[in-house]
Amino acid sequence: MNLIYAALAFLLALVLGLVGVTRVGSWLIERRNPAVGEFADIAGARIHYVHVPAPSGADLPPIVFIHGASANLKDQMLPLRPSLEGRAEMLFFDRPGFGWSGRGAGNNEEPSAQANTIAALMDHLGMKKAIIVAHSFGGAVTTAFGREHADKTLGLVFLSPATHPWPGGATSWYYDLTTIPLLGRLFSETLIYPAGTWQMAGATTCVFSPNKVPDNYLAATSIPLVLRPSAFRANATDVEGLYRYALAAAPHYSEIKAPAVVISGDRDKVVYARIHSVGLVRDIEGAELVWVHNLGHKPDWIAADLVVGAIEKLAGKDIDLQAMAKTVESRIAGDAYGAGECADIKEPQAELAPT
Repeated sequence: MNLIYAALAFLLALVLGLVGVTRVGSWLIERRNPAVGEFADIAGARIHYVHVPAPSGADLPPIVFIHGASANLKDQMLPLRPSLEGRAEMLFFDRPGFGWSGRGAGNNEEPSAQANTIAALMDHLGMKKAIIVAHSFGGAVTTAFGREHADKTLGLVFLSPATHPWPGGATSWYYDLTTIPLLGRLFSETLIYPAGTWQMAGATTCVFSPNKVPDNYLAATSIPLVLRPSAFRANATDVEGLYRYALAAAPHYSEIKAPAVVISGDRDKVVYARIHSVGLVRDIEGAELVWVHNLGHKPDWIAADLVVGAIEKLAGKDIDLQAMAKTVESRIAGDAYGAGECADIKEPQAELAPT
């Protein structure tokens, strides 16, 4: 019996110790990565955003950027804002629950609700219509925005999107575990911070692979903010619920009438590019697929010039995106970062983007 008590005491001490490590670690992450923008209360959620007002003589329409899973507004702002500064009104924001944005009480749990939050934030800032630029999971939010807020949509740029149901619908085990009541909360409050800190650099290599992770990327983009328990739970809820959303929403993507460009790489190691990207181009009438050889999951960083070109084309400029893609390909043709460390994912042998 004494051994049982000793084991329980050790387990309790271990849990409390990990909680303490997580609390201190989260505090340090927030100290190192302070908010860089402003805040607005949108339907009960405190949303953090950076709004770049329309410059005089702007040659592009307003642009709204939607980041993907595990990220925050800096992930698109740092690579894309410099090329667009002085050309357009821009809105970068932390999706609800990410970065410095609150999740809200019982809302923002799925892409359609997050699209409503974006539309309300645009109203708050006086933005009438915009080109929407979305990366990865942000693509799911953008499909909802394009369908449900067509009056605010000038065009859609999808970067390595996650939008369609995939055979099996599986996600990583730690996302599934995190969404289990009580057990998931305990998991996020004890193990996510130390385990995530240990694995983050390697995981980021595989997000970019075969392309090189930009120098100081993790620190500059404040990606560690996702290791805070509440942020990781929001992230897990989004990712774990993506399949259910896509299963119901994908059959209706043909309702999207805004012009669209989809930029994707054939070496993406995060999402099934031939399911999501090819599926979007099949489902959205007139959408253009820009398929880039030897590109991984991060066109916003590796092919920022191509992304800007897509925005320009949707704004009515005469841009040859396929020629631009060839230029990007020549620039990254020799990239082989993560070789031997990051395995290519193989699309399941099933109908593309089943509906």
